[in-house]
Amino acid sequence: MKGTVQYEVVDGVALLRIDNPPVNPLSAGVRTGIYESIDKLEADDTVIAAVLTGKGRFFIAGADISEFGGKIQGPGLPEVLRKLEFCSKPVVAAINGGALGGGLETALCCNYRIASSKAFVGLPEVDLGILPGAGGTQRLPRLTGPAEALKIMISGRHVSASKAFSLGIVDQISDNLLEDAIAFAKEKAKMTDQHPMVRNFNDKILEARQSDQVFQEARAFAAQKRTGQFAPEKIIQCVEAAVHIEDFDEGLQKERAYFTECFVHPQRTAMIHIFFGTRAAAKIADVPKDTPIRKIQKAGVIGSGTMGGGIAMCFANVGIPVHIIDQNEENLQQGLSVIESNYDQMVKRGRLKPAQKEQVFGLISSGLDYSALADADIIIEAVYENLDLKKKIFSQLDAVAKAGAILASNTSALDLDAIAAATNRPESVVGTHFFSPANIMRLLEIVRGKESSHETMATAMALGKKLKKVPVVSLNAPGFIGNRMLAGYTTQANMLVLEGALPHQVDQALEKFGMRMGPFRMMDLVGLDLGWRARKLAGQSTPIYAKISHELCEQGRFGQKNGKGYYNYEQGSRAPKPAPENEALYQQVSAEHGFARRIISDTEIVERCILSLVNIGADILAEGVGQRASDLDVVYINGYGFPIWRGGPMHHANTIGLANVVSKLKEYRQLTGDNSFTPSKLLVKLAKEDSKLE
Repeated sequence: MKGTVQYEVVDGVALLRIDNPPVNPLSAGVRTGIYESIDKLEADDTVIAAVLTGKGRFFIAGADISEFGGKIQGPGLPEVLRKLEFCSKPVVAAINGGALGGGLETALCCNYRIASSKAFVGLPEVDLGILPGAGGTQRLPRLTGPAEALKIMISGRHVSASKAFSLGIVDQISDNLLEDAIAFAKEKAKMTDQHPMVRNFNDKILEARQSDQVFQEARAFAAQKRTGQFAPEKIIQCVEAAVHIEDFDEGLQKERAYFTECFVHPQRTAMIHIFFGTRAAAKIADVPKDTPIRKIQKAGVIGSGTMGGGIAMCFANVGIPVHIIDQNEENLQQGLSVIESNYDQMVKRGRLKPAQKEQVFGLISSGLDYSALADADIIIEAVYENLDLKKKIFSQLDAVAKAGAILASNTSALDLDAIAAATNRPESVVGTHFFSPANIMRLLEIVRGKESSHETMATAMALGKKLKKVPVVSLNAPGFIGNRMLAGYTTQANMLVLEGALPHQVDQALEKFGMRMGPFRMMDLVGLDLGWRARKLAGQSTPIYAKISHELCEQGRFGQKNGKGYYNYEQGSRAPKPAPENEALYQQVSAEHGFARRIISDTEIVERCILSLVNIGADILAEGVGQRASDLDVVYINGYGFPIWRGGPMHHANTIGLANVVSKLKEYRQLTGDNSFTPSKLLVKLAKEDSKLE
């Protein structure tokens, strides 16, 4: 069985150390160890109390997810926690690091809790589509009150030691944890009174019985933060049970029943798929684990616009000094002003203290001379998408950057190998495609050129994690992973409007499916004029799917930037308002290009747009541009607003069955005459084998 609990008696106190690296999950060996340790200390008259703690950085990180669905070895967690809770001798949880999920539930079954100042706690099960199923929904509200407990559980957020102390979750904070915990346990053992059990704390529960407002607010919070998810409502129902049911053990039974509902729900499967998929995405199949990783102690950014400024913030936020270069002082000062404004907003919202803002902003320097980047360990180019310009910049960087420095491009679609060829170090060139706004969006596509070295790739992936991003590798190919798939999705959205749908109908159907933002709201946000201007400059003809967008731009409707696009926008607002004046234009353009407008169902809208993602994604896998299907899912959830509770487009395809996917694609090819619906050869092959995208 995985994991152990080390048992030692120190001055009459049994010290139980959980040893299950790296994060001490509640694996079978840990559960067995706790259970047997309680029996052992109960039988030893020389032991007067116990201290439970973890080795390493974590107290307990939660359940061992790898055991989900398998045969349970050793005692189950509820059995272990009951043994701990009803121990006749006082038990102190010495929370040395993270106490998450089952880890916090374990601590709540101890009589007392002392935390290191660096510790943090939380019940983030909602992120896996489940709820705290070992008493967390019944015990936490008894300490913090139902309102705070619901916020913690529905958000899934971590709570710092100081905040946990103020909420009553921990009794004391110590920087000399074990010594203080042992002394505390000895002192409490002298007490003749019964030691406190969280299950018996009812004052804050009784207060909440007077009004349902707490639960109304929790449902509103869940609707805003967890749209479409199943588990949050079940968490609320669990806390309602904690408040209204007199018998604590009956409340536990309710929690277990609701946990089972979540556990068998498809959303749980989808969200755990993404949990493991995110871990897998960090690994590059052919790059050895022991590949050296270069130290990144200083960064450079070329360009101080929206992307460049956001990327610079990413470095500063994790304590890495960064120097921004731009072509003129006016651009530079404007970019720095935006960065400082962003930090000021963080201070205003309480996310940074003024002193922290000054410290972080102080890590960002700027100038006009490339020679200032001579000591940078990585330089990221973040100028607009023009291949010739990027090649020129990389040639200049190659001349000033030190040996071993990584040169990275923030390109979203251009040929990385052509950019690398402008240098004498193509092995040190990599794509780092940040998503806008770069200081907020979690996705980072790491684009691998044909000569990018193992060391360069390993360093880029490690840097992505340090910047608190979700890095995913893509080979160098047009559009990489995300934007190549997006092209098919938006093409179908545009074609649906040509054929008879209206933009708001398309958006509403896809948002109801779970997309964070419909495609036409997204196009208005990005700016309709970008593609229109690029085609005009290049002298290119307008493709059929862009005909309506082209005409809107000809009428001066560019999107949010000037208050009118597919929607209308009031000054200072991003909220889309109907634009009925556009409908005559839609009808005119459709007629001019031979489309007889028809009624289109929401089902057709969703299937055509989502299946286009799947079909292109299958080609990406077949070509080796993406390493694994879950990588594509991670990209779409973290960068494009795909609902996490559906597990990403490729998981969604596996869920509905690849035979059904192939059948639907053929159906839409016949309906529309659009050859992009020709099923990918990989999909056809896997459907015949009754297999899945992996």
